[in-house]
Amino acid sequence: MAKGKTKTSRKAETAKEQKTTGQTKEPVQERQAGSAAADQPAEENRRADDEQTKIFEERLHRHHDELRWLYMELYENDSMFAELCDQMYQFYLERNDELKKLDTNREKDKDWYKQNDMLGMMFYIDNFAGNMKGVQSKLDYIEQCNVNYIHLMPFLETPEGRSDGGYAVSDFRKVQEKLGSMEDLEKLTAACHKKGINVCMDFVMNHTSEDHVWAKKARQGDGEYMSRYFFYDNEDIPAQYERTVPQVFPTTAPGNFTWLEEIGHYVMTTFYPYQWDLNYRNPRVFNDMMYNFLYLANRGIDIIRIDAVPYIWKELNTPCRNLQQVHTIVRMMRMICEIICPSVLLLGEVVMEPEKVVPYFGTVEKPECHMLYNVTTMATTWHTVATRNVRLLKRQLDIVNGLPKEYVFLNYLRCHDDIGWGLDYATLQTEGMGERSHKQYLNDYFQGYAGDSTSRGELYNADPVTGDARFCGTTASMCGIEKAGFEQDDAAMETAVRKDLMLHAYMFMQSGIPVLYSGDEIGQVNDYTYKEDPNKAADSRYIHRGPMNWELAKNRTEPGRMEGKMFQGLAKLEQIRKTEKVFVTQADTWTIETWDDSILCIGRYFEGEKVIGLFNFSGDDRTAWIKEADGDYRDLISGNKMQPVDVQVPGYGFFYMKKMS
Repeated sequence: MAKGKTKTSRKAETAKEQKTTGQTKEPVQERQAGSAAADQPAEENRRADDEQTKIFEERLHRHHDELRWLYMELYENDSMFAELCDQMYQFYLERNDELKKLDTNREKDKDWYKQNDMLGMMFYIDNFAGNMKGVQSKLDYIEQCNVNYIHLMPFLETPEGRSDGGYAVSDFRKVQEKLGSMEDLEKLTAACHKKGINVCMDFVMNHTSEDHVWAKKARQGDGEYMSRYFFYDNEDIPAQYERTVPQVFPTTAPGNFTWLEEIGHYVMTTFYPYQWDLNYRNPRVFNDMMYNFLYLANRGIDIIRIDAVPYIWKELNTPCRNLQQVHTIVRMMRMICEIICPSVLLLGEVVMEPEKVVPYFGTVEKPECHMLYNVTTMATTWHTVATRNVRLLKRQLDIVNGLPKEYVFLNYLRCHDDIGWGLDYATLQTEGMGERSHKQYLNDYFQGYAGDSTSRGELYNADPVTGDARFCGTTASMCGIEKAGFEQDDAAMETAVRKDLMLHAYMFMQSGIPVLYSGDEIGQVNDYTYKEDPNKAADSRYIHRGPMNWELAKNRTEPGRMEGKMFQGLAKLEQIRKTEKVFVTQADTWTIETWDDSILCIGRYFEGEKVIGLFNFSGDDRTAWIKEADGDYRDLISGNKMQPVDVQVPGYGFFYMKKMS
């Protein structure tokens, strides 16, 4: 760090000497005036450099002792820690002025992402607009969607046909050529920042592609690079791991190790054989991955999604999930962010029940992730759609609402991934629902085979032995829009659109930040053309990863078209959420008993304002037997005065009732 200041001062002094001696033929008075003028920018630059260095040193001072303590706890390596600090300073110096201004502003307003105007959208760059330049050209559309946070699905270099949807990274500092370049990414993030749009990307830190340069050198027998992964020359230790480590994909990628015949070694591959798990017990792995992390943050990324975070530390005789060392690593990442790029948020991908993911938030004094996904509530929502029974969902929301308000969840109906039926089966069994039979019912229902379903979709990773499977489909297709459109049934289409909008209205009432999946805003349905692509045909998740249909998007302004009803209906909900302060993350949120198992009621309260949401998960008109007799209310959707007492709710209908002052 001292070297940086010395170089800056030396450059300023050299420039001063050159500017002075280069004007020896001028009169002394003029020469002195010119010299003073020439010295001024150099002096200003020196002061600016000193000020920037001071900011870095103050941030480092706040975190240094804890960061060093945690690092040494894992690695006991002073020289590697010193290298990390030196490199952190270099990445800080490389961070551009606009990003540093953003850092300063967000340091002053640490709750900036908890406001009621936050709305996300996730999409694959090529599906949405071809490439990064295309996304930049669509920023006006994104603004029309009231979105100010876009999640760019994996865009780093991956091998064709062995990418796992982009999660097998072969180069952490290169964009896929078809999508653009790092320069294009920087231009896109800068353009987004001018419009107040935040950019999120995936950081896949559990593993690399087998085509990554480290993996290539390891495959050649280079011991330094083999130590960055988990290599074993016989099956003894892999067999010990297999006794305690669950399989992620038992059908399509069984086991946790892959045999490499050409070098006579096993390598750990928790997900797919072409994704090699990184060994974070090696400090070189941690340091180099943090340098990749900071390099990407300096390209203008605001939110970094840590992929598969529970898996990143491996230990024999454990499940290799959620180990304490994982929390040590995430805590160090949080501190590194706060030193170099404090405007950047960490989003953890942790697929567990909300009460079990809480440790990944850390504590108020020692925070880890800023945000986590609300995965279980998403799955429980679709269970509620299939059963028309809100009891389990109400219980789930009560758990989330009981957590500290500092914890921020991302809520969504659909995403790029499948739906795994990780429900609370202990509770369901008390109601006579067995786990295997209920999973079978849910998969049959959403394929359109049971329960008067109008849903359409396909199974993913179906296991005929266990009967387990996951489900794939877009929100619109699961709500019946695909079926109604195919059958040209106008009445069924009205019902499907109403169901779709009701689900979004309910999602907006949850505690946290709502995220749309691109295409949901116009009711885009399943895309079956993936079956024609040999690189995608075996992966049914591509059914809901179809390209954005921009021709249909043109209908978003036509109220008589399905796309117009969806787009304008969502726009109204989004505007209500942006203008009503009860939708901030910190608001008190609770459920209210309706005495009808098909109707969910959610209350929100903040700074003297109160809103009650009612959501009918059945297609029949029902009565919510509530009695909130504390004054007059107005429905924010229709503008009509209402009393929240014994409310009649139409099939798949909903209300946002605000207490009038």
